[in-house]
Amino acid sequence: MATVERAGPHLSRPTTTDVNLLVVDDEPTVRELLCAALRHAGFTVASAATGQEALDGARDVSPDLVLLDVMLPDMDGFEVIRRLREQRGAGSRAGHIPVVFLTARDATQDKIDGLVLGGDDYVTKPFDLQELIARIGAVLRRTSGDPSALLRVADLELDPEGVQTTRAGEPIRLSPTEFRLLHYLMTNAGRTVGKAQILGRVWEYDFGGDTGIVDTYISYLRRKLDNGGPKLIHTVHGVGYVLRGPRA
Repeated sequence: MATVERAGPHLSRPTTTDVNLLVVDDEPTVRELLCAALRHAGFTVASAATGQEALDGARDVSPDLVLLDVMLPDMDGFEVIRRLREQRGAGSRAGHIPVVFLTARDATQDKIDGLVLGGDDYVTKPFDLQELIARIGAVLRRTSGDPSALLRVADLELDPEGVQTTRAGEPIRLSPTEFRLLHYLMTNAGRTVGKAQILGRVWEYDFGGDTGIVDTYISYLRRKLDNGGPKLIHTVHGVGYVLRGPRA
């Protein structure tokens, strides 16, 4: 039986109303607790106990985010997200439903698999409800922001609408692919993204594509971005890359 760390009575409420969540967990106690806590936090919540119910619910309810257990009775959560991405269109940004894995499987490889398959976060049980709600809010903000908004990380700026990039006020010339890659990294600033995940979003290839091209273009970006300034793109060995500002 998975356990949940119960938060205090004052759970944070999301800043956006009318947010629909789909909770997928085969343990009734955990599922009911999650649904009650998330409703109390201001979300509209539907639930599912199996992988097939999750796929049906995603199609019928059109949730803004799916909270997905990995260990389900009919198929694991990794298979659910594969089918969910196929169902919604892996290359369609508009069709992307954010997925937060919530599971007792805490092995590093499981976390890598979850991120590579397109998961937006990976939370292990037991978990704190307050932290989980904060993570859900962070994923929703990250995935539903204005696609034309100016992005900033440290002294690096990217203007999606004007297709311009500067660092410390100096313009940086990027190829279209470099620009898309940097935009994806900056949209996910502070969060590690897997190579196959980058490949699927930037090049829109299937997850079986050659991830070596990601390493090549990361090296191109580093040469252009880090010339004379603190390193911004960091390698997370065995997983992928993260873009973040210098730490104090």
